[in-house]
Amino acid sequence: MGRGRAKAKQTKVARDLKYRTHETDLSALARELHGGEEVESDPVEDLDKWSDYADPQRD
Repeated sequence: MGRGRAKAKQTKVARDLKYRTHETDLSALARELHGGEEVESDPVEDLDKWSDYADPQRD
């Protein structure tokens, strides 16, 4: 008992998400997914930064 109100609210939210028209900024989404305009770092520097954590027996 007591689940009726919670289920009704979940159903309302689900219907709202399903049928509401969304104004999606696809360019902003693409920038977020692709990391924006970050400057790529030097891969050698990245390896040097993590070399202390490497397993010495693995080489």
